[in-house]
Amino acid sequence: MAIKWVEQLPLQGKKVFCRVDFNVPLDDRQQVSDDTRIQAALPTLKYILEAGGKLICASHLGRPKGEPVDAFRMEPVGARLAELLPGHQVLVTDEPVGPAATKLTQEMKAGDVVLLENLRFHPGETKNDPAFARELAALAEIYINDAFGTAHRAHASTVGVAELLPMRGAGFLMRKEIEFLGKLLGEVDRPYTALLGGAKVSDKIGVLENLLTRVNMLLIGGAMANTFIKANGGELGASKVEQESLEAARKIVQRAASKGVELLLPVDALTGSTLDAAEGALAPADKIPEDQMALDIGPKTQALYAEKLAASRTIFWNGPMGVFEKQPFAGGTLAMARAVANSSAISVVGGGDSVSAVKKSGFAGQISHISTGGGASLEFVEGKQLPGITALQS
Repeated sequence: MAIKWVEQLPLQGKKVFCRVDFNVPLDDRQQVSDDTRIQAALPTLKYILEAGGKLICASHLGRPKGEPVDAFRMEPVGARLAELLPGHQVLVTDEPVGPAATKLTQEMKAGDVVLLENLRFHPGETKNDPAFARELAALAEIYINDAFGTAHRAHASTVGVAELLPMRGAGFLMRKEIEFLGKLLGEVDRPYTALLGGAKVSDKIGVLENLLTRVNMLLIGGAMANTFIKANGGELGASKVEQESLEAARKIVQRAASKGVELLLPVDALTGSTLDAAEGALAPADKIPEDQMALDIGPKTQALYAEKLAASRTIFWNGPMGVFEKQPFAGGTLAMARAVANSSAISVVGGGDSVSAVKKSGFAGQISHISTGGGASLEFVEGKQLPGITALQS
């Protein structure tokens, strides 16, 4: 990919439009309750400021659907960003584009920071509207994308602006994502194991099919494992099963066999009659009682998967092994986090619930790379071209 990195661009005295992912949770006092995504962007933001750039940050927050919503204003984000950038005043505009935003950015000096109001307050953002993209591009001279989590969306701020500003590149966070996830598509140390969980087979068919051309071993857990077990003739009781994906599951099993990929399914499960069950009961994974649901992988499966992960040299993990938000059914996911962390493999955790699980486990520091993008990381590993990355190429 012919992508320039932020340190290759002439930032001194230039207005730099930096697309960041500040889509962070707010508490009931309208304060940022988890600033992980803001922290992740700081290396790029600090570099731009230290290089003498005039920093214009842009992000969305929540899903306001093209019009202003007070609960999704960027002011709390701006307040937290100012705390993390001492010595820099952070000014938040009252709208994404318009006279006020233009005036603020025109008056900027080197080291100044302007945070644009929520991009999704404008209907042109998600439509990649050319007129909205032109208004955003007119604010700056250089474009930097450091929001990998939105790179799979062809929006005005991720594609339209990039195409209008010839001086464009990727921030440090985007670069790390491209480099680590890119390794999974190139030559890797083997054995290469993919650990996939989550709810639906249908959401991950493309990823599964692409991984089957790359991995040596595929370990499946979570509710999606139920569909595979049912396709093999198992009895799943009241467990969640995607009936419409049974045939797809059979084909994936057949394809794995034809390619010599070892595909493993749970051998035991922790069950409950409801998601709120106070404790789980053990059952064979293919013989779940009629009034029970498989809600986590059991200890035999945990031990089996941990053994395979320990022998791996490259690991990609996406999706929890069970309903890890509920304490009785968190054990399988936490055991996998421990196994991945304790392995000597290059390990990549692909966004979403997997990241939450790793952080909850306390093993995040032992993972080679934790992706900031759930959907984006899956589409990247699936082999798709991500619009936000393609737009950076020159």
